[in-house]
Amino acid sequence: MFGDLFEEDFSFVSNNQCGKGKKSKSKDTEPPAPREFTKLSGIKNQGGTCYLNSLLQTLHFTPEFREALFSLGPEELGFLEDINKPNVRIIPLQLQRLFAQLLLLDQQAASTTDLTESFGWNSNEEMRQHDVQELNRILFSALETSLVGTSGHDLINRLYHGTVVNQIVCKECKNVSERQEDFLDLTVAVKDVSGLEEALWNMYVEEEYFENDNLYRCGACNKLVEAAKSAKLRKLPPFLTVSLLRFNFDFEKCERYKETSCYTFPIRINLRPFCEQSQLDDLEYMYELFSVIIHKGGCYGGHYHVYIKDVDALGNWQLKEESKLMTEEKVQKDTENIKEMENPLTILKGILSEEESKQIPVDQLGQKLLEKKGMSWNKKYRKQYGPIRKYLQTHSQIFRLSPDDNKVSLKEMYHKLQFGSDSQGQGLQSPSQNNDIQWTSESLCTVLKDSASGSHWFDLNDSKVQPIKEKDIEKQFQGKESAYMLFYRKSQLKRPSEAQANPRYRVPGHLLNEMDAANVELRKRRMDCDSADNNIDLHLHLGSHYKLSNGALHPSLSRKESVLDLTIDKRKTLGDLRQLIFQLLEFWEGDVILTTAKSLPAGLHLYQTLDVCQLTLVTDWENLDDLIFTGDEMTLGGIGLPDGADVFVWNGKEVGGMEVLPGLDHEPLLLNVLRLAGYNEGGKGQHFIESQHVVPCSAELSTLWKALASPGGIILMNSSGSDKEVENWKVVPEEDMKKTVRSVGLTDGSSILVLDSHDQSLVNVASGNLTAFMHDISWLQVKNFCRLEAEEKQVKITATVETVMSDIKIKAIQELQLGEELVNDSCLRPIKRNGKLLSPVPEDYTVKEAELKMGSLLGLCHGKAPTSTQLFLYFIVGSDLQGGPEMEIVVEETASVIECLNLMLEKSGLPGDNWHLRRINWCYEAGEALSEEGARLKELNVCSGDTLVITEGKLPPKGFLKVPIWWYKPLMHFGHQESMQDQVNCMTWMMGALQVSPEGDSPAYVQSDIGLCYAGDVEISGEAFLEDLKIQAMTLPFFQELSVPSPEFLRAWILESRRPGKLLRNNQQQLNEYKLGGRVEICIEPLQKEDNLGPSDLLLRVQMGIPGERDYYHSVDLVWDISKECTAWALRHRLAAHYSLPVEKIEIAKYFPEKFEWMTISSWTQQMSKRKRKKKQESLQSAPFHLKDGDIIGVKNLLLEDGKDFSTVRDDIGKETQRQLAMEKKKSRQAQRLQNNVFSVGKVTTKHRKPEVALSINVGIFR
Repeated sequence: MFGDLFEEDFSFVSNNQCGKGKKSKSKDTEPPAPREFTKLSGIKNQGGTCYLNSLLQTLHFTPEFREALFSLGPEELGFLEDINKPNVRIIPLQLQRLFAQLLLLDQQAASTTDLTESFGWNSNEEMRQHDVQELNRILFSALETSLVGTSGHDLINRLYHGTVVNQIVCKECKNVSERQEDFLDLTVAVKDVSGLEEALWNMYVEEEYFENDNLYRCGACNKLVEAAKSAKLRKLPPFLTVSLLRFNFDFEKCERYKETSCYTFPIRINLRPFCEQSQLDDLEYMYELFSVIIHKGGCYGGHYHVYIKDVDALGNWQLKEESKLMTEEKVQKDTENIKEMENPLTILKGILSEEESKQIPVDQLGQKLLEKKGMSWNKKYRKQYGPIRKYLQTHSQIFRLSPDDNKVSLKEMYHKLQFGSDSQGQGLQSPSQNNDIQWTSESLCTVLKDSASGSHWFDLNDSKVQPIKEKDIEKQFQGKESAYMLFYRKSQLKRPSEAQANPRYRVPGHLLNEMDAANVELRKRRMDCDSADNNIDLHLHLGSHYKLSNGALHPSLSRKESVLDLTIDKRKTLGDLRQLIFQLLEFWEGDVILTTAKSLPAGLHLYQTLDVCQLTLVTDWENLDDLIFTGDEMTLGGIGLPDGADVFVWNGKEVGGMEVLPGLDHEPLLLNVLRLAGYNEGGKGQHFIESQHVVPCSAELSTLWKALASPGGIILMNSSGSDKEVENWKVVPEEDMKKTVRSVGLTDGSSILVLDSHDQSLVNVASGNLTAFMHDISWLQVKNFCRLEAEEKQVKITATVETVMSDIKIKAIQELQLGEELVNDSCLRPIKRNGKLLSPVPEDYTVKEAELKMGSLLGLCHGKAPTSTQLFLYFIVGSDLQGGPEMEIVVEETASVIECLNLMLEKSGLPGDNWHLRRINWCYEAGEALSEEGARLKELNVCSGDTLVITEGKLPPKGFLKVPIWWYKPLMHFGHQESMQDQVNCMTWMMGALQVSPEGDSPAYVQSDIGLCYAGDVEISGEAFLEDLKIQAMTLPFFQELSVPSPEFLRAWILESRRPGKLLRNNQQQLNEYKLGGRVEICIEPLQKEDNLGPSDLLLRVQMGIPGERDYYHSVDLVWDISKECTAWALRHRLAAHYSLPVEKIEIAKYFPEKFEWMTISSWTQQMSKRKRKKKQESLQSAPFHLKDGDIIGVKNLLLEDGKDFSTVRDDIGKETQRQLAMEKKKSRQAQRLQNNVFSVGKVTTKHRKPEVALSINVGIFR
């Protein structure tokens, strides 16, 4: 309905790329990021679920909804571990778990994968975006269904249900006609309305009058009268949801559009004017906005996010400018605290106050200062304050010295002031304690919240959560990014104080434990990940195992012996790395020089040496501990050594006795050197011979010319890399010969062309360009199908992509030495790999326009190519498309279907008019019928090259079906008293019967346990019921010989591959509802008793094995109710009860007749005991069994036989026959390939448009 109206727009998402040298970690191993400074969790977008995320966040920040859901315990909802048990309410359980994660789990964004799986959504549904207003209604409906029978059955109604009353008042008798409507959300207009209050006024205050020609029939007056119609809100819900109609349709332009005009809505709204009862207190009508879902985009794409008011103050609201101000205040406060803590007066008073003896020696005071601060008085304070004894004497108002100045104590007044008790007995803090405040995120959050009144707003955009101001909501009044849904809560709803800033409030204990355990695991994973992030892999190339060759380093031994792979913490120093290498290489003698290296196409090259160790200038010899080393003391991360780096270990001078020059200036380049070769019989003319040469990037071009070109030769450069087009080759001028290889733009893989003196005719001397090559000239093959000669011949015609097809045809006629009269009576037709001639190519097309590849095979055939107004068509008579001959015809594209059919009948020599045309479908079968006989071929999109099928029989009238009816009777398996030869003869008779078809089809070899007999055709309306079809089938001559009491004694099947496929149930269902199609065939099975299968009943053919023989007793129909479960365990119990056998003493298998194979249905659940209920049991209706109506189930009685082989003699014969048919088919294909040894034509795949799917949530049945 909406098309791609709500497709996700990902233009705002950036692709994060891993940096060079960084290890890429999978999402499974990398822990999720912790929450950001807002302390709120977002929700991950699964691809197109932003609409779901916005609604879930709104419900999560509705505390009353969240806590009502939390109040439902496992005794009512069940456990997620028992997901396969009945009455386990998965959706509410997954919602509870998601809300707990959003409240307590320390991760940046929660996942909704488990929740969407409980909805029954697949990956396609998660990538497809829907309307959030539609989701709101569907999710509430699913929750109501899931909570049936629990104490939360009225959760949605209790919080969101309201009523509207519509009234019509007669102006004569004043009679009031009322109709009450329920609502969970109010839908209001946006077009031509200024805002929400005006829209509500138009809906619930303005009256509509019935007058003049538009009168109302009053039930009391029983006549047409004038009346007034109005609507009022009768009952207001605690939470009011308002949906804005932003999307409309322009009937003049016939296109959809989004209303982006200004539409205001208040933060607080009084609904008294819109209510039926207006006598209550104002607080009863006051609502406050707490959530705004926003749609960004247009009609054909967009994105959802939500503005939410943090009612319970769970988040840390901190805007950027306020964050900066708070940071500055915090830094200033910390600076003051540090200064106060570093004040020697404060430190000394603190030391003396802690002493039990009120007086201590001055020397001990200095020692205690060293123990407490780790630094002596002389080193820290002497320069500024002088000796300690002098400092104490200066502050005699605080410190008391003994007469000999050897002991010191605090004066009593300061001791009491700082550490005594006040009048109320509360201890006072010391200045140092009072000022030494540790700012945590919690205390900062508290300060911020206290700094402003009321709750704060946040923008929740999938995984991202940002604080916003209330006035930012006004920005969503208009534009492409504007409000789409509004959520209000009654002002009377107050939250308890214990819920404020308390995410654990009312969360069930089992979820608290789960989240606590998950947080512990997350912290552990993050620590492990942090440790792993600091590990880097290095590849140490050992210089003693390398040699210098052709300007680059190459290993003299294998890589395993030449390269040492090492993992090391990047926080280790270069000296640690060197020491580790010494330990690993015990044989090494001399210095270890480490140089970064890189593998180039030419080989390994060295760049920067890591061994330089420098000391900074020492100016303060007393602080020698503060020296900084930039060499061996630098960390590996500090010097920028990336993960996966190549490091060369050598002596820094030579490798293998040869000097090595490291650095970018000596980098070796690998160049492709090309020369011209002579004529090539492979189909091309002059072509390239390539060789590779390594040269230093600092070498001059003159050196390169002397090494590669002969005297008088020239060198050409290719400006487009490996492209060998003519126009890209340029001759190197004389003035560039002194330039280096790198300066002229040559890099690894660049190509240069060397021409000797005799090749220089190909060069335009004036421009320096290469003029021509033969390599762009190729050929097409033309095969003679005119049969004027004794045998067919084919020739090669030289051509380019611009050669016209008429010229190729004339050349081919001349090469084949055919008469000139064929020029006007022949055409060229491409030949497929299987030898089929395709439609002729228009003669005015070029090779490029005809989409022909060089080397393609064409056929020279009789007849003119069709003009631009004609169609070249293939057609086949009958339904045997594989074996029937394919004929050709040329018709005008304006011809009608009936005219085309008559031409085809005339050409094929078919009499009568009892025929119609059908298209070929994708699997090369007769498909859609061309039912409109008067329609033109062009109007029906019939194109040149299409294949049509002439099918016998007139098409039924429009709306009618022509259905072939077969009589179906399951044949009993052969008894054990028959001989083997009798079984084979009987099976051969049944196979012969199967080959009879109303249209002469040739079926493949299939199983022979069914009997089908063609009874005739029935023409019936698509609106008729299944019962009507059975009644008409009973009137056929074949069925009149049978004694069938009523249609209830007949069972109808859809015939698929000459076997009963889908079972048609419910006699009172219309045929159109089965979607039978125009080519459907029905088989009717007679029954001994009335058939009354329910929608959850599965019909199986069950047969018991004959003990000691490879055969079975007669099969019987077994009806199995699968409404509870359809598992192997349940089927075994049903069959055991049917045969009155112990469950553990039977073995069962399903039969696949098209393969003549049996698949044992495993009984693993019998040994699982208690664990079997916890492990998910696969349904037999899914892979690999795909159990359906009519399937054959074999049963073995283990009390009478031990063998578990379910196969029979008929299966052996059937498999052997299938094997022989497959061998013959394979030989036939191989022979056809050899006969038609031509070039394959590439197939073009088309991308089909995805079908539109309505939004739905699957919910179990609860009572």
